[in-house]
Amino acid sequence: MKKNILLRTNILVCLIIVAGFLVTAVLSYQANYSASIENIEQVSRLTSEGVYYQMSSTFTKPVNVSLTMANDSLLKDYLSREEGHLEEAGYIDILREYLKGYQAKYGYDSVFLVSAATGRYYNFNGLDRVLVKGDPENAWYYDGLLNSKEEYSMNVDNDEVVGAENEITVFVNCKIKDSSGNLLGAVGVGVRIDSLQGMLQQYQDDFGVNAYLINNAGTIEISTEYTGFEERNLFEIDNYGEEARRMILSWKEAGIANSFWNTDETGAKRDYVVARYLPELQWHLVVERDTSFLMRDLNRQLIYTVLVILLIIGVILYVITHVMRSFNRQIVSLTQSVEQERRTMFERATEELYENIYELDITHNRPANRSTEQYFESLGAPPGTPFDKALHIIADKQIKKEFRAGYVAMFSPENVQKAYQEGRDTLKYEFMISQNGQDYYWMRITARLIIWENDQSLHMLTYRQNIDTEKKKEYRMQELAQTDEMTGLLTKTATQHQIESCLQQNSNRQYAFFIFDIDHFKQANDCFGHAFGDGVIREFTKTLRLHFREADLLGRLGGDEFAVFLPVKEEVWAENKARELVDALNRLYIEGEKSWQMSTSIGVAFAPKDGTDFKTLYQHADAALYQTKERGRFGYTLYEKEKGGSI
Repeated sequence: MKKNILLRTNILVCLIIVAGFLVTAVLSYQANYSASIENIEQVSRLTSEGVYYQMSSTFTKPVNVSLTMANDSLLKDYLSREEGHLEEAGYIDILREYLKGYQAKYGYDSVFLVSAATGRYYNFNGLDRVLVKGDPENAWYYDGLLNSKEEYSMNVDNDEVVGAENEITVFVNCKIKDSSGNLLGAVGVGVRIDSLQGMLQQYQDDFGVNAYLINNAGTIEISTEYTGFEERNLFEIDNYGEEARRMILSWKEAGIANSFWNTDETGAKRDYVVARYLPELQWHLVVERDTSFLMRDLNRQLIYTVLVILLIIGVILYVITHVMRSFNRQIVSLTQSVEQERRTMFERATEELYENIYELDITHNRPANRSTEQYFESLGAPPGTPFDKALHIIADKQIKKEFRAGYVAMFSPENVQKAYQEGRDTLKYEFMISQNGQDYYWMRITARLIIWENDQSLHMLTYRQNIDTEKKKEYRMQELAQTDEMTGLLTKTATQHQIESCLQQNSNRQYAFFIFDIDHFKQANDCFGHAFGDGVIREFTKTLRLHFREADLLGRLGGDEFAVFLPVKEEVWAENKARELVDALNRLYIEGEKSWQMSTSIGVAFAPKDGTDFKTLYQHADAALYQTKERGRFGYTLYEKEKGGSI
């Protein structure tokens, strides 16, 4: 009887334990799977962001340096005179020293120059070779750069320069043109690819992801295994479907990631892919992470869990049997619970708010202690230099030019004494300062004015505080507040303020004020929805930007109303620009299966002829716009000018 009770008890306990452990195991498996998937997605996105910004920072500088050389008037002059100096060693030495200067300054592996007239290839060692059309090794120049509409291009190739040992290199190639737009040649720099591959390998080792930089055809330009020199296509060596290929190559939103799961034939998740576009390189960054290891780890974990369950059941059965057999024996169970009081001690960390503190004797126009004297002497002031003289030395040596006059005026002995007499005991000034004459950061000086008891002299204690982070955040917030979120143009308020500022600072200069209105824009919203209408606005502003310079003021005044304000030499130029914009903005906007014919009406006023303030110019340009709409839209009108435009 006792054996039957013991057996039934053991079986019941085992069933309860097995059921509990199985439920726990399943839930744990699902939780671990979900957590692992989330971890894969998060790590992949963060890794792609890290690679993206490293690659952007790596190549932005070479591109800028190459463009700087391409626009160097001195280099253009020498290159245009090349055919008259082909055999002169001095001419080649000048070009060699020019290229060597850039190589020494920036440390690039290659700095080169190609003449369009002679095909001669120079580098920082002098004349290297002459490029021959038809040679496959020169296809980057004749078939690539010369046939491209872009001002620069990038390619991965072996470096044929003598001594480079054909190392695989990423080249930035920029066109050189004269003032008439004629091609003079090409100039650029090269960066060895092994360092870039090492960076990608580090990400692969640390985070288990594969990263590829590919061009618009899918060819791998840089990865841990391949380079553009080998011409391997990512979609041929990896199992990507046509949809995944389209999602990667069609994604061209700069700075924004497009992430998705690449699935197999059964729909199961295979790889997590994060795609980004680098517009400066015109390459796509693809970061992928395989999930097969995840399934192996989870299955292994499930097996371990089952084994642990079996072991625990065995132990429990042994314990229960032992307890049941010795049931009649007295069991004394002593449970002691000890709670220990934990005291958390908080230490006050005194933050170093101020970089330096100096003391000046204003009454006697001199430093008040040795540390202040040493500071003046460190900047080149002779011992015993009066404070007002040292103030100018500090301004010239450390403070950015535009803040020097204000700095000297604020802390001059005369101004300090005047401030104290007026009842002020604190002076503050914010400015930009540098310790090396190159890298400037924001600084705030807070000066306390006190009377020294010993001789009743006026002293000034100056506290220097680094506020660079605070200022940058402030400027960023101001920038965001002045920018229209959808279009990136100025808001109406910001547009008005900047136009008023231009008119006040340059009252004698002639400006053109354009107002644009999208014709029948309400129709686009009503027929296709507001999301489609937002797309129309973005396409409209994108086209608008292409026809103006970066320095011109572009603003969004309302829903579909925009303004442009810029200096012009003559009104006929503005009229031609209006006619050009009417044509350019007359286009079919397509989004998916939806399409809508976009056009614009324009009104133009001129300052100072038609007004010297924003309100007047706006009213007159708006009146001209109204005349355009009265004529049936799709055209332009110049204020108080009978000649209008319609197409």
